Amino acid sequence: MNVTVFYSPFFKSSSAVKPVLVLVLFWFFSMPFLSAQISKPEWTGDLGARTFPDKKLVVKVNDYGAFRNEFIASTEAIQKAIDTCSAQGGGMVVFEPGVYHTGALFLKNNVNLNIGEGVELRALIGLEYYPEIKTRVAGIIMNWPCGVINILDQQNVAITGKGVLHAQGKIHWERYWNLRHEYTPKGLRWASDYDCKRVRTIEVSNCKDITIKDITIKQSGFWTVHLFFTEYATVDGITIRNNIDGFGPSTDGVDIDSSVKIEVMNCDVDCNDDNYCVKAGRDADGIRVNRPSEYVYIHDCIARRGGGALVIGSETSGWIRHVFVENIKAIGTKNVIYLKSAKTRGGGIEDIRMTNVVAHGVRDFCGVTVNWNPSYSYAKLEKEMDSIPAHWKIMLQEVPEEIGIPHIRNVEVSNIKADSIRGTAFNIQGIEKSIIKNFTFSDLQLSSERTGIINWADGIKFDNVTLKTAGNDELTVKNSRHISTKGLKIERVN
Repeated sequence: MNVTVFYSPFFKSSSAVKPVLVLVLFWFFSMPFLSAQISKPEWTGDLGARTFPDKKLVVKVNDYGAFRNEFIASTEAIQKAIDTCSAQGGGMVVFEPGVYHTGALFLKNNVNLNIGEGVELRALIGLEYYPEIKTRVAGIIMNWPCGVINILDQQNVAITGKGVLHAQGKIHWERYWNLRHEYTPKGLRWASDYDCKRVRTIEVSNCKDITIKDITIKQSGFWTVHLFFTEYATVDGITIRNNIDGFGPSTDGVDIDSSVKIEVMNCDVDCNDDNYCVKAGRDADGIRVNRPSEYVYIHDCIARRGGGALVIGSETSGWIRHVFVENIKAIGTKNVIYLKSAKTRGGGIEDIRMTNVVAHGVRDFCGVTVNWNPSYSYAKLEKEMDSIPAHWKIMLQEVPEEIGIPHIRNVEVSNIKADSIRGTAFNIQGIEKSIIKNFTFSDLQLSSERTGIINWADGIKFDNVTLKTAGNDELTVKNSRHISTKGLKIERVN
């Protein structure tokens, strides 16, 4: 079966165990090969926004002095239109076609901000246009610039329309790389992401019944759509194009962060970090907050360049569970599925199901780790300093091992065709104190350069999995038990 097994004293009983036309044709010829998929969980019928701000009141920003097609900020006028609309019970805020420049906007209850066809909002360049708020950044509660469009502590709010929101975030990318090059030689890689404050594009925090639909977002300075402490939200039909005029660090597509009852569908994300990601807090601060991400349904989406079609973690402190993903096209992203945490995160990942995926030209198929990116994941000072920022003190708090070790378990991956995998099919790596448990891979047709490794795992099953590889390596199994490879067929190809 082309499996190499290494035995460990820990498991003495281990056993072997681009263009639209091209895309349409790719889907058409790929989909008939797919088999039966995982059944949809019942809970998928009870999520997403339950209400929509559909009152007939229409408020035009131009009536409040918004400047169209001029290099003059319209922030005040747009905000006044939003406030007026909400004060009158809600409705739609609209724009005449044209280009508008704006700083931070704050949506209010019962307002639908409609960025219509022919409208482009361009974010003003400069942190002074985005006041700092207390928020969560990559798992840590801290002060950070607000987003371009913010929905904070609100209900029944929407952002819709066929127009464009251009975040003009390239300046933040340049600032980040300059700081990173300064910090890394000092052993401060872990701090660089937090010290270089960058503007997210859409920030949703502590809200209910939120809809984000149809808009196109370009060149985010940091995360693009961040749903934080939010319940019942729908992200539908948005297009994200962050790789414009460069490749921006940490320009995630959609981040679901300690949020529940979330539906993401019909989206098309091209970014330079995780395409669709679920998170739940980092280390001591995330364990203190202890809020999960649960009941997340991602379907009928495209993941282009980025970190992965489905990425969970590395922020897992509050637990991430009950995630169902189906009908995904992964084209040139790094991973089809990537589950990651670190030894100080705590919490974990469980009940993850992914089915009905067509992938082409991805880097790796399935990655699982509980020791992700140590230089980023583990905060430490190489030498004492007289004073350090408040968020450094939070990140430097020690996490006792008994609560810091995360756990990853109960994952099903089925009905996937992935060709031209540039790297590894399976890279599943636990540690002795955190065994990866209960994974099922079924009805997979894969083609990759390398086969991969399973290390510190218990209960991995392959059923009707065919892996074509040009390499001579075998599936390596180490420190593991209950690894069933009877349903794995490895074919060597030239």
